[in-house]
Amino acid sequence: MESEFHPISLQEQEEYKAFLALTPGITSDYSFGNLWAWRDIYGLEWARAGELIRIRQTLPQLIHWAPVGPWHRVDWSRMLPELAWKTPFFTRIPEELAQIWNKIPGMSLESAPDHWDYIYSVPELIQLKGNKFHKKKNLLRQFQKNYTAEYVPLEPSRIEQALTLQTEWCLWRECEESSTLEMENQAILATLREWQSLEDVFGGGLMIDGAMAAYTVAEPLDEQTLVIHFEKACPNYKGIYQAINQIFLEREGSAYTYVNREQDLGDSGLRQAKESYNPVGYMKKYSGSLATS
Repeated sequence: MESEFHPISLQEQEEYKAFLALTPGITSDYSFGNLWAWRDIYGLEWARAGELIRIRQTLPQLIHWAPVGPWHRVDWSRMLPELAWKTPFFTRIPEELAQIWNKIPGMSLESAPDHWDYIYSVPELIQLKGNKFHKKKNLLRQFQKNYTAEYVPLEPSRIEQALTLQTEWCLWRECEESSTLEMENQAILATLREWQSLEDVFGGGLMIDGAMAAYTVAEPLDEQTLVIHFEKACPNYKGIYQAINQIFLEREGSAYTYVNREQDLGDSGLRQAKESYNPVGYMKKYSGSLATS
């Protein structure tokens, strides 16, 4: 069973997406773009197991992610012990699968709120109506008044400009001093460098005075939901984060009902920022372990 696992690869993304399409309750973790971006950082590997694709991380320790596939067609009383081979620990378990696994003897589950995905209404974030969005709308208006910005799709010809902005952003934020920011930077670089090979990943940017001042990287999660993987902007332009958020959804996301802006990983500043956009819900996740005899 050990030899079946192998690193995430671009060549298998079509097969993986076919399994993902059969998976209910998909969270941001399981989009192919996310797996690809973080594959080296977490040592991500996968393996085919009947109707499922098993996923595990090997760094900094061995732990299973939830398998991808038609969860409700699986005999979990038989499959879970097989999945727990090598290590009994699981992470990033979506709520719908946790409800199934909770019925399996020996399975212990615990809520993992640091990993919950924030879900927002796309129309709300485009329109920014009402008192709850007053500060966001005000910052957007200030940006539009003070700067002349051009929105551009993040086409291959723009990737070098996005890479330049990312390099500058890391200098501003001193990524080398933060393991979290440095890991995220590696994930962003992995995505941008394989931009043309990642079939469903797309994005947009804001150009000011001939330079990219903000960019967003996104991916469809399902027919109703768009996930935002990365969003970076030059801090010298007041209101630019509100601008790239609103303009990108208006230009590229209006066909979707919801936008998933991923988790806060327990960072209080990030949590406050995500809450300030008034989420309409959360994709809850759990950690778990299976008692082995």
